[in-house]
Amino acid sequence: MEKHKCGWCMGDSLYEFYHDNEWGVPLHNEQLLFEFLVLETFQAGLSWITILKKRDNFRLAFDNFDYKIVAQYNENKKEELLQNAGIIRNKLKVNSAITNAQNFIKIQEEFGSFDSYIWGFVDQKPIVNTWKHHKECPANTETSDLISKDLKKRGFKFVGSTVIYAFMQAIGMVNDHTVDCFRYKEV
Repeated sequence: MEKHKCGWCMGDSLYEFYHDNEWGVPLHNEQLLFEFLVLETFQAGLSWITILKKRDNFRLAFDNFDYKIVAQYNENKKEELLQNAGIIRNKLKVNSAITNAQNFIKIQEEFGSFDSYIWGFVDQKPIVNTWKHHKECPANTETSDLISKDLKKRGFKFVGSTVIYAFMQAIGMVNDHTVDCFRYKEV
């Protein structure tokens, strides 16, 4: 018998694999947190499946999302990224990845880790919602508004409330699996 899944992921094996294995799982690894932050910022205005299909290319292009390396990117590296057809070639988003890496490190210095900082907005535990249908899920919340505002104040780019809510969902700060989804209780 096939397990019931959230409706948004159905029909694409890559989407379903991401849903089944990553989406909504509480994440506390600094490098993976940075990866999702970068991917979500590149996703702004695009579909998440577009990003998932290019994820391996992004990993190669951005030194496996090593934020310490990304923070040091120079003009030559920026130009290399803008010529890379395997990623989203948007100058503002490429620049934001570098700026955000630099600010990511500043947050680590201030809070001990980016993990401590970001999870502090939800008292270190996931918000568990009870959606019956994936279309009930909001695009942003008061918490994502607050995080977005704080990140922008700290110099982050492409971190609007909708991007941040998607980031929160991805890293498990919020469980937005529908109540009938097999992953709802697992995460």
